[in-house]
Amino acid sequence: MSNAAEILVIILSVVLAIFLILSIVLTIILIKVSRQIKAVADTAQHAVENVNQIAMNVGKYSSPALMGKFIVDQIKRFRR
Repeated sequence: MSNAAEILVIILSVVLAIFLILSIVLTIILIKVSRQIKAVADTAQHAVENVNQIAMNVGKYSSPALMGKFIVDQIKRFRR
């Protein structure tokens, strides 16, 4: 092989090695981010389930008229 071909092979192999290392690092970062997203989603789901349970208990133990008055009072307080 000529010198130009050898230099080209060396340059291409170095570039491919850099891309390989970058892809491995990027894959590791994406795995970490996906785990964090899953943890946040699980926490949000747990919070929604708790709020739903509270709403069911409040609805079960209070009268609809009392709930209506509470909602109207909150809306009036919010508008001020």
